[in-house]
Amino acid sequence: MQSQILPAIAACALTIVSVTAQGVTKETVAGISTFARLDTTIACGGATSVEAVPELKKMGFRSIVNVRRASEAGADVEAEGAAAKAAGLRYVHLPFDPQSPDPMLIDNFIAAVTAPENQPAYIHCAAGGRAAALWMIKRWKADGWDEQRALDEAIALGLNERFQPFAVNYIRTHTR
Repeated sequence: MQSQILPAIAACALTIVSVTAQGVTKETVAGISTFARLDTTIACGGATSVEAVPELKKMGFRSIVNVRRASEAGADVEAEGAAAKAAGLRYVHLPFDPQSPDPMLIDNFIAAVTAPENQPAYIHCAAGGRAAALWMIKRWKADGWDEQRALDEAIALGLNERFQPFAVNYIRTHTR
């Protein structure tokens, strides 16, 4: 019975459900806890297993931007980086500590996701909130979007109440 279930699960590993915001779709991808894609530009996700990395390559991503801290439970930054390299993906690790973010985090993130060789990029953290918060700030700072438009897209990508204040505060206290 289990031998019949596994192929069925594998065949259904990618289910798409449309979300009504800026071309964002929610998808189920084996080995990724949450996955939301913005057209072909980027995707934000949560906890990502090394087994999911080859699937990201098949989906057309050229890079993985991991914003988890190496010390987080379940984060295996080194193994993920090795899996990305083995799959032919670029790998960028930008640990995002919400209590004490690196002063260069935003600039480094924007540089990583706008580099042509990294596009399209898959950005992830543990649940997707930090990834979407950074994307919101990128939209405001680099793309010139207004706060509400950037917020709406970020929410569709997985921004949660825990990281929304960080992104909004950054926007309101910084200049472009």
